[in-house]
Amino acid sequence: MIGRIKGVLLEKRIDQLLVDVGGLAYEVEIPLTTYEQLGDAMDVVVLQTHFVVREDAQILYGFYTEKERELFRALIKVNGVGPKLALSIQSSIDPESFVRCVRDNDVKALVALPGIGKKTAERLIIDMRDRLPDWELPGSEMPADTQNKDSLADAESALIGLGYKPQEATIALAGLDEENVEDLIRQALKRLAGGSKG
Repeated sequence: MIGRIKGVLLEKRIDQLLVDVGGLAYEVEIPLTTYEQLGDAMDVVVLQTHFVVREDAQILYGFYTEKERELFRALIKVNGVGPKLALSIQSSIDPESFVRCVRDNDVKALVALPGIGKKTAERLIIDMRDRLPDWELPGSEMPADTQNKDSLADAESALIGLGYKPQEATIALAGLDEENVEDLIRQALKRLAGGSKG
């Protein structure tokens, strides 16, 4: 099991890194939360990792913090949630908001995440609730803002209209707190452009 790597960041994309560790370059799948905390190419990075071996692939997932990796591991234990969906969830919602959704039985908010249907949302709430004592996040204040949600929805529609995939649009908008649709689109396009450049 590869639990942690330290090396030089060769390439950086929104969903994947290439890290040189002693001459070996590892492809590492990451959530948006990790992407936003990393520096630029040629910086030294330390990642907490989770290694998945399948019949058709061996995939290394990387996280900036131990807490992010713990959440990933908790998510993939939920029936119907694989590594790809877990990473998508982490890219679309911060841990504090996710914990709040589970605690408040907010199925509607979870269904709004890419790839999450009603049954999966309900399963997440039931299965993750037992793990919440380990996920207390004191001091987090992220009240729901209806206007911001509407703006995000409008911005996502605009990005899809520009030819981006729904998941790309959602990831690019994740965590943005602007209420102005044009500002949201502008910032999302910067992220998308940065991701495509590596």
